[in-house]
Amino acid sequence: MVRPNSTTRGFVRWRLYGGECLGLPEFSAGVKVNGFACKAETNVTKDDFFFAGLAKPGVMNNTLGSLVTAANVEKIPGLNTLGVSFSRIDYKAGGLNPSHTRPRATEILFVLDGQLDVGFITTAKKLIAKSIKKGEIFVFPKGLVHYQKNSGDKLALVLPAFNSQLLGTFSVAVALLLKNHSIASVQVPTEAVESGLTFCLACICLG
Repeated sequence: MVRPNSTTRGFVRWRLYGGECLGLPEFSAGVKVNGFACKAETNVTKDDFFFAGLAKPGVMNNTLGSLVTAANVEKIPGLNTLGVSFSRIDYKAGGLNPSHTRPRATEILFVLDGQLDVGFITTAKKLIAKSIKKGEIFVFPKGLVHYQKNSGDKLALVLPAFNSQLLGTFSVAVALLLKNHSIASVQVPTEAVESGLTFCLACICLG
């Protein structure tokens, strides 16, 4: 017998014979943060807990020289309600993962190969920056603007882990420049846009 046990952070946690159910997502449901509707237990398969997408480097055909490959609940349904996800980031020499925030997750980044300049800005406007290399770890606290740049002359590879099944990514520069965004329908002070872009460019150039 499956029955609802409690509601936490906007989603229902289920219990099955005294133990928490797998909670595999039914993607047709509308909630997409930390609580897709549960998939019927009879429909659960081994593939709901498997993803091979991080085995090979992605194709870095963009001007930034980096590519993020996510392994979140949308790729691994078995992550639903577990509060974790994973990624792979490949960088060309000099490649950049520009300033952005993760509104729903803290990130812990492990350097598998290469070396990077990384950093984040605290709410006290203090820069926390460091050069890291193969075998080292750096942490980006939830919600803070941060960046990574390959400071070496060869390819770099990092493996970030997150404490959210669907962490979200927000780039200030991209958000301000999107012409088809709803922001285009309102009057935004020029100073606000310019200062935001200046801040983002400053973060990119740090280190």
